[in-house]
Amino acid sequence: MTFDEKYINRIICGDSLTVMREMPDKCLDLVVTSPPYNLKNSSGNGMKSCTTSGKWAGAALQNGYSHYDDNMPHDKYAEWQHNCLKEMYRLLKDDGAIFYNHKWRVQNGLIQDRNNIIRDLPVRQIIIWRRKGGINFNPGYFLPTYEVIYLIPKPKFKLVPKANAHGDVWEFTQEMKNEHPAPFPVALIDRIISSTKAQIILDPFMGSGTTAVVAMGLKCSYIGIDLSPDYCQMAKQRIEKNKIRSELIELHPLTLFSEMQG
Repeated sequence: MTFDEKYINRIICGDSLTVMREMPDKCLDLVVTSPPYNLKNSSGNGMKSCTTSGKWAGAALQNGYSHYDDNMPHDKYAEWQHNCLKEMYRLLKDDGAIFYNHKWRVQNGLIQDRNNIIRDLPVRQIIIWRRKGGINFNPGYFLPTYEVIYLIPKPKFKLVPKANAHGDVWEFTQEMKNEHPAPFPVALIDRIISSTKAQIILDPFMGSGTTAVVAMGLKCSYIGIDLSPDYCQMAKQRIEKNKIRSELIELHPLTLFSEMQG
């Protein structure tokens, strides 16, 4: 089986580190991903408590991620993520880049800025994703409203012309109509991919498939990996739905436009 047959435009259900280690060097243009945040391992009780009333009652993140251990010892979690990033970097072509979304927090009075995860990787820039909405179960601190995206490029990586005008603070609303507990906003992924010349894009923590859906819309190829069979199925269904919609738009653009206006 060739590389294209095994990986291109496929959702692979399995451990991301194991799958990436089986892939050849320099086979990708771009990695866009957001890993599980290890939120259950929290000294602030932020994700240990459950709310039974209000907007976030029964919010999916209170239960963690499907099939992931979201309560790992921090050192073990950091080492796992560091190893994942090293594999992502190995897979990049010389002009490729990783956009790695994570969240800073304070744990036991010490800041977790993810330095122990990205420690020896060539971070070029930190982008702030300012988002509306969120969850805060703790009355002792203000509602968090931002996350960070580490741009970790190979030496020859460049943005497409005029993309640098976006600046390094991006405001995108959180996805609310999605069964996954922490989905990427479509507009955020579109901003990243369309700012590059990437043709083959990997998301090793694919979740509900947003990276794949956006890649398809931009006529790029995707590779998705996820440990959870639930999320893999969710992503496959979403991708198929968007394929059908794209075909309909190509065949009947005026009809669909009229329906949207109505």
